[in-house]
Amino acid sequence: MRARRGSTSFALILLSNVLSAACSSQDNSELPSEHKPAVEASGSKELGVGRMVPTELSTIPSSYFQAAASQGRLVELVYRTYESRTYSLMTKPIEKRAIVYLPFGYSDESRYNVVYLMHGGWSNETTTLGSPDRPSPFKNVVDHAIENGDFKPIIIVCPTYNNESPEDSADYTLAFHTLTVNYHRELINDLIPAVEGTYATYAGGASHEDIKASRDHRAFGGFSMGSVTTWYTFINCLDEFRYFLPMSGAMDYEGDDVDRAVTASGHGPDDYFIYAITGTDDFERGHFASQVEGMLGMPSGNFISVDTSDAGNTAFRVGDGYSHDGRAAMEYTYNGLLLFWNRR
Repeated sequence: MRARRGSTSFALILLSNVLSAACSSQDNSELPSEHKPAVEASGSKELGVGRMVPTELSTIPSSYFQAAASQGRLVELVYRTYESRTYSLMTKPIEKRAIVYLPFGYSDESRYNVVYLMHGGWSNETTTLGSPDRPSPFKNVVDHAIENGDFKPIIIVCPTYNNESPEDSADYTLAFHTLTVNYHRELINDLIPAVEGTYATYAGGASHEDIKASRDHRAFGGFSMGSVTTWYTFINCLDEFRYFLPMSGAMDYEGDDVDRAVTASGHGPDDYFIYAITGTDDFERGHFASQVEGMLGMPSGNFISVDTSDAGNTAFRVGDGYSHDGRAAMEYTYNGLLLFWNRR
């Protein structure tokens, strides 16, 4: 699998730092002010499976950034895995942590869809939702959205591709060319069994067969370098995931590598759904759009736009006025959660 590095790679490092700072803000009363696009959901495209895909992005209501009456909780999940570069040898065990969101009223007697959300550069497992003692503003957004019935109660897992150092995500070369590429091994063999062997998901157990059998109830997404991780998860983990939310980060600037990987996997266009999002003012838009549009143009038919066919499996949206920042990451993730498992 070849990974192409664009000319804006150094800028990606710098702006990922901005993303981390914006998403990691611990003051729930303050909203990011540098980017508040007036974008509302208007039209939509109905698919044959009954899913509605809005043509424009929904803006998070400002009240959602305050604490909700019905609050979910964040818990730490510590699990064992192996050093990424030598993972196949399994000679260097390491211990890692994921932050898990459990919705208000969580019960072991119920079953919940689960979303794995990966952070971007200069970030870690606390970037998206915070930690149990210091939740982020986006945790409040999820609480409100569930409380108001915007989407069903879900479990959200925030892991990290940081490997042996919390500074790994600040090393572009290491992250882009190694850690995001290899992450699927840890994800499938270690993290998912740890999560779904502990909490009430649709997996009947923690075995690989249980995980594969419950793929319809599992999604993976991420922004920036987390989006790169999402693409590598897509090409390696179609047996385990149905839904994917890549946001403003490309791994393959033509789409042909992704297309070939899907063909080789034996999966067909009915087996997955991709909601790919970026912004008009995002420096990564060109690379991201090139990959997604390349995928949609492949003669294999592996990727079908929801805007041209009722059998579409790929929605590509470009938010007007959105940049490569924390606000965009939250808005895009919110829109993905609104869509998955939540349409008639």
